[in-house]
Amino acid sequence: MKTLSLKNLAKTYFDPYAGSHVNAVHDVSIDVEQGEFVSVVGPSGCGKTTILNMIAGFIPYTGGEILLDGKPVKGPGPERGVVFQSFALFPWKTVLDNVGFGPKMRGVPKAERDRIAREYLALAGLSHAAHRYPNELSGGMQQRVGVVRALANNPDVLLMDEPFASVDAQTRMTLQEELTRIWQERKPTVLFITHDVPEAVFLANRVVVLSKGRVLDQIEIDLPRPRVWDDLVKDDKFKQLSARVLQMVRAA
Repeated sequence: MKTLSLKNLAKTYFDPYAGSHVNAVHDVSIDVEQGEFVSVVGPSGCGKTTILNMIAGFIPYTGGEILLDGKPVKGPGPERGVVFQSFALFPWKTVLDNVGFGPKMRGVPKAERDRIAREYLALAGLSHAAHRYPNELSGGMQQRVGVVRALANNPDVLLMDEPFASVDAQTRMTLQEELTRIWQERKPTVLFITHDVPEAVFLANRVVVLSKGRVLDQIEIDLPRPRVWDDLVKDDKFKQLSARVLQMVRAA
């Protein structure tokens, strides 16, 4: 079942410095199945984040269509959860209240939203931090809160825009392993934007390679799960898939 469909999606904007229109995204068609994890990679300026922002409803598209469960996307909505590059937590709210914010906006009673928030904090190993504030957490912990805050609202699609780019390499690997574990347990539909080719291959069922606003190729990633870095760094198939994707990105 297709949860998300991009059909001939396009985004054109006027560049006042060049005095002309620019095609940031051109004729992009991608289908994401329910429960699928899709990574999108490509060089800087290829349209990755623009596509995510159009799916999220933050910016309008100028051609084609975006369908979510068969219905056109026309603006932001709770059926799409977004995890940003920055931690984007409410600094005046506790971790528990940050995670419960989405259910609160949907009118869920406090006792139930606290139960939901505690369930997702436990899933991320953050139960002990429920009553802390964001500035009392490490960067990695803050981003884990950001991930489960988006999931706690039970979105149809989770949109992730380079969420681990701002943490150190070791923390990033831990977060990647935790995300794959959470995905295996809950099977959310995920569209994950990244510049990091090994990250894209490690996380996804499928990697979409973009070039100059177009889809260059889509590569199935049939590596076994669960996935942990200690195993995959020695895996020949992982190395081959990463090399294949990297070659495409470098040529894009």
